[in-house]
Amino acid sequence: MVNSARLAAPLNVGGVEIRNRVFLAPMSGITDEPFRRRAHAHGAGLVVSEMVASGELAKGRAGFDLRIRHSGLPVHMVQLAGREAIHMAEGARIAAGEGADIIDINMGCPAKKVTGGYAGSALMLHLDHALSLIEAVVGAVKVPVTVKMRLGWDEGALNAPILARRAEQAGVKMVTVHGRTRCQFYQGKADWRAIARVKEAVSIPVVANGDVCSPAEAAAILDQSGADAVMVGRAHYGAPWIAGGIAAAAAGEAAANVPENRAALADYIVGHYEDMLALYGVESGLRQARKHLGWYLDRHAVGVADDDRKAILTAFDPARVIALLRNVFSRDPQPLSLRSAA
Repeated sequence: MVNSARLAAPLNVGGVEIRNRVFLAPMSGITDEPFRRRAHAHGAGLVVSEMVASGELAKGRAGFDLRIRHSGLPVHMVQLAGREAIHMAEGARIAAGEGADIIDINMGCPAKKVTGGYAGSALMLHLDHALSLIEAVVGAVKVPVTVKMRLGWDEGALNAPILARRAEQAGVKMVTVHGRTRCQFYQGKADWRAIARVKEAVSIPVVANGDVCSPAEAAAILDQSGADAVMVGRAHYGAPWIAGGIAAAAAGEAAANVPENRAALADYIVGHYEDMLALYGVESGLRQARKHLGWYLDRHAVGVADDDRKAILTAFDPARVIALLRNVFSRDPQPLSLRSAA
């Protein structure tokens, strides 16, 4: 059995020291600057930007600068996706120029709009091409480069150990493996034991990802995979403190900065909402924030009236949304125990 206390220890990634070994996964449309700031404040060891399309970044498309903007956190990590070496290299240079301390290459996204463009996990079907992208990024920047992948495209092509080994040889300093194939998307249970084959193939740190929601699951994935760290993704929906809570539990401490009552939770959600409006502007921010508000309601306001929920998720007046949120949480009789939610 692996000692889960190891999750509280620092991890060195190509000369960059990470404060603990419980990471927030990059999630498109979710892990923007306001979300990353919250996860870091709760104690996550490493937080990663949402996926950035290298081609759009290289072409200077409006809005992509927000995804790579330095948030002032100790370690700034940007994830790039793409299929063209020239764009991946240029995107990496732009991100490093904006202060990125680590560049991550996405070779794991299963979304059809990504794989249909021969990016994300589709690159695991063409390892030589995948390596050309890795070599382009490593050659373009002086900061550490990492890769996030899946076990393979499908059960007939579980080539993550091969890709990881070749990536290490090309200069990659860490790999993250989601314990599913692309064809599984998010169905079934992640295969934590299969990640062990990647760990056996490389000497660089390996991060295990997939279906980790609690300290017990973090300990189990370490035990079964032999990985050096864990990455937590969808468990954060409506709960940005999950990774930090797992790290705190590993250290025998209480999770940091978690709301302790419903009034504090309402303040927390309103603060997140206002930060998104400030980042994106009111019109775009209203749309961007709705999924987060929906997750907060689903997770912490069980039994909220349908009319209230609809009003919160459709109103165009921020003041009305804020008033409705405070009203919902002031009326919710359910006890609040978020510290145990991690």
